[in-house]
Amino acid sequence: MPRVAPRPTQLTSAARLQLMWLASPALPVGGFSYSEGLEAAVDSGRVATETHATVWLRDQLTLSVARADLPVVARAVPAWQRHDLARVRELNDWVGQTRETSELRLQTEQMGRSLVEWLRNRDGLASLEPTDARLQQCAALPPAPTWPVAFALAVAQSLPAPISAADGEPALREALLSFTFGWAENMVQAAIKSVPLGQSAGQRILQSLIDAIPGAIDHALTLPDTQRQAFTPMLAILSAQHETQYSRLFRS
Repeated sequence: MPRVAPRPTQLTSAARLQLMWLASPALPVGGFSYSEGLEAAVDSGRVATETHATVWLRDQLTLSVARADLPVVARAVPAWQRHDLARVRELNDWVGQTRETSELRLQTEQMGRSLVEWLRNRDGLASLEPTDARLQQCAALPPAPTWPVAFALAVAQSLPAPISAADGEPALREALLSFTFGWAENMVQAAIKSVPLGQSAGQRILQSLIDAIPGAIDHALTLPDTQRQAFTPMLAILSAQHETQYSRLFRS
């Protein structure tokens, strides 16, 4: 008999709202306090206009986010759902080892820890203690839970049924949309503050990123582990320079 393909996981309204919540800049994880090298690019004169900022952020989305963090989230969500802690540790180690500067490593670890703490508080609202053992497992990841892996746990808690990392899985695709839109909003706000730019310019940059995000997610969903990479030399150089930059708005 021919095999019947399983029906893709469909999101409930509650699950979709949870994913929107994770994309909110009001989520208390501190993402708004980092520029990921953008402030150093402004200081060096590489980013001085709206056009420069648009090109810079689209390149970062394509060359960095789509090839590193998004594929990690796509693999970590089903790993958390399967309670596959070995796979989770492998992905978490990869994120930490491929952050090319202290600044970028500290960012992903701080945001990861903050999200786990927020999840603990949210999970404990209905009872005296959080009930999901994966929260403790995530918190105990050495040396710290990274942002993509912690985000994947939050997604795994929000989705109604187990999913796979298969291309075309609607629930996973929407989770990646949430992750990427949250990144885009934070980076646009960093551009507005550091270039500086007006709010209308910021909205135009955000629209340009929105146009590019679906393609970035398509790439991430089909990227095998052997092709996942974090190789952005200029971004690494600028991030390292930002660590000692004389005047800064954003954390290092």
